[in-house]
Amino acid sequence: MYKKLFITAAFITASLQINAQTAAPDCKGSGYNNPISANVFCADPTALEYNGRLYVYGSNDHQEFLANGKKGDNTYGSIKSIVVFSTDDMVNWTFHGTIDTKKICSGWTSNPWYVGYGVSWAPSVTWRHNAETDKDEFFLYFCNSSHGVGVLKAESPIGPWTSPNKKLMITYDTPGANKQGTNANFDPGAVIDDNGVGWISFGGLGPDKKFFPEAARIIKLKPSMTEVDGSAAKIPAPYHFEANELNYIGGKYVYTYCSNWANRDNTEWNTYKSEHGITASAPGGGTMCYMVSDNPTDPNSWVYKDYYGPGVSGNNHSHLQKFQGKYYHIYHNHGSILLDVMKSNGLVDASAGDYRSICVNKATVNESTATINRVTLNHEGVTQIKSMNPYELQQMETMANCGGVEYEDITNIKKNTKISTLGNDASENMQVKMEVGSWINVRKVDFGTTGADKIILRAKGTGKIDIRTNFNPKNAIATIEFSSTDFEDHTIEIPEDKLAKFKGVKSLLYFIVTEAENVYVDSWQFHEIGTSDIQTIENSKPVQRKIYDLSGRSLSEGQNHRGIVIEQYTDENGVKHSRKVLSD
Repeated sequence: MYKKLFITAAFITASLQINAQTAAPDCKGSGYNNPISANVFCADPTALEYNGRLYVYGSNDHQEFLANGKKGDNTYGSIKSIVVFSTDDMVNWTFHGTIDTKKICSGWTSNPWYVGYGVSWAPSVTWRHNAETDKDEFFLYFCNSSHGVGVLKAESPIGPWTSPNKKLMITYDTPGANKQGTNANFDPGAVIDDNGVGWISFGGLGPDKKFFPEAARIIKLKPSMTEVDGSAAKIPAPYHFEANELNYIGGKYVYTYCSNWANRDNTEWNTYKSEHGITASAPGGGTMCYMVSDNPTDPNSWVYKDYYGPGVSGNNHSHLQKFQGKYYHIYHNHGSILLDVMKSNGLVDASAGDYRSICVNKATVNESTATINRVTLNHEGVTQIKSMNPYELQQMETMANCGGVEYEDITNIKKNTKISTLGNDASENMQVKMEVGSWINVRKVDFGTTGADKIILRAKGTGKIDIRTNFNPKNAIATIEFSSTDFEDHTIEIPEDKLAKFKGVKSLLYFIVTEAENVYVDSWQFHEIGTSDIQTIENSKPVQRKIYDLSGRSLSEGQNHRGIVIEQYTDENGVKHSRKVLSD
């Protein structure tokens, strides 16, 4: 734990500030919520809901992007980690870093060649509470190129992750799996049904011109969730290509996949419709389709429903996720939103291609019939479902948008570090590296009617950061000035004549760096007028109380952990609460 040093600085509303023209370019676009990250390329999303947050995982295209020198095509060969993001409002996203699968799986056997580790693409994640151990368990499955599926395990949604096996969980040798030289055993999709049984779908490629490539598979998992149970069964998915995912909705197994680009023969499709008693039209190439079953190992039980996700340029991969009672379609875009704008601003080489970005749009699902309505994809994204609370500790890597920002992990910081390697385990130790012109913004920040009287900024280096409501320097609410050689909590008082600026809801709140020398920012938090500096954990124990660190790792009551933690509890009325408190 870093020693806390509190330094009071002055608020300055105008002095040597940069203007809008010298701020880093806005590549995501003002007012848009897609993609979820303005500075990390990622793809093949999967997700889970946990403790009031939505966690999204994806292939780390950014690792390939950096390995290629920010130019050339994405060939996926350097992707050896998985990105992790989370949100509680669907608009402001926290980047938790990356899961270093290469490091975690370094002990895997490589004999025969197809069971060892090579790359990590297209993750799928699920979790459960283990009543026997009274612990939450998280399982992350990923494909090792086309060879098979590996699994990682953790006790929190961001790790630390371990490999429970010494090789891939699904290989060419798995009973019922695709065999070497024909179809692929990749793109896993995992789910746990209402009976607590785990299932995983996988498979893909195959002859691209076939109506039924017969590459889709599903297999039961043993209670450990890290081994398969029995033989894989075929899912008779028409025009199947890849991008398998599973959901369990209304007592039904819902299998989703990306369609191939085979020629659609009307006679062939009409015969299929008649035989299966369906009315859907044939899906276009690269669309997201779905099938439903109540007995997943019986191929004849699977019913094709329709396509629900429109095609995107290139391959398609999506995940259907319920969060806070609503459904979302999480998918990737092939650069037309973010990469093309970066090219036009000269931030990447013109040759850069196929570096993807994760996006989210709303979905409508009838749970009683397990029916998914057609989804609309757009740049606007989804609506923010709650306001941001500035009086809670906010990581600087939580943002709706940004420009000129790079990430570093505190544990890996070295002098003269130029770029982020994005190769660290997902961690609470992320920080944001900022230069002159760097900025982030967060959306819909509610200061309430009382307002704030100070801000606590955890940072190091020497710098000035404008707080603005847009890019215009004239709209600066204030400027924070700080200087320290190590990370310190700089407490800045808000002068009385500026207090009115920190009341009510701010639709956008910008942090824009106007001066910087070795500036790294870890977190920020406003202090509400009339409250104590920080709420400490009460001696009396609320009902069903649990403690987590800032990244969601569960902490036992007796575990030694000083500093700010997340306390989640249910009160005597059965109401769930979550708050950040100081543990001593």
